[in-house]
Amino acid sequence: MMDKSDYEKASKHWQIREDQSVKMKRSALLLEMEKFIQSHNTCALATGFDRFVRCTPIEYSYKKNAFWLFSEGGLKFKALSENNNVCLAIYDPYRGFGSLAGMQVTGKAEIIEMWSEEYLNMLSFKKIPSQALKRMEAQLYLIKIIPTRIDYLCSEFKKQGFDSRQYIEFSK
Repeated sequence: MMDKSDYEKASKHWQIREDQSVKMKRSALLLEMEKFIQSHNTCALATGFDRFVRCTPIEYSYKKNAFWLFSEGGLKFKALSENNNVCLAIYDPYRGFGSLAGMQVTGKAEIIEMWSEEYLNMLSFKKIPSQALKRMEAQLYLIKIIPTRIDYLCSEFKKQGFDSRQYIEFSK
């Protein structure tokens, strides 16, 4: 069984490695990250507060440097009502260490007001007719996630002479 110091050592693993890692230029890394994000459409959204945690598989869109998720509801909103800090994961199926590709996005979530300009813009972007939505029994909530940090693990980076794990922090 691990004791507290073992957990602390394990938790610092990547922080220690980051100090010596070979980093990509920010602009090049941003392009690679956006390519990966755009090539997927489903993530695992982690929310929580106190002793309550939830991880929800959910479809997303990526537009204007933010993630946009439509949802009819669910327990994720219980956590979001108390804590807007979230993390989402996007990843390829595991095929071995030589072909890893996955991303963790840490960010701040906000619920977009129904029928606001942002809400209507995303309905249009997703080709969801607003009239059909008004006839639905359930509401369709819109969650906007603004990234504060993205960690991206990609085996292909090694072939380019960089560490396979790269990250970008965004201003908060």
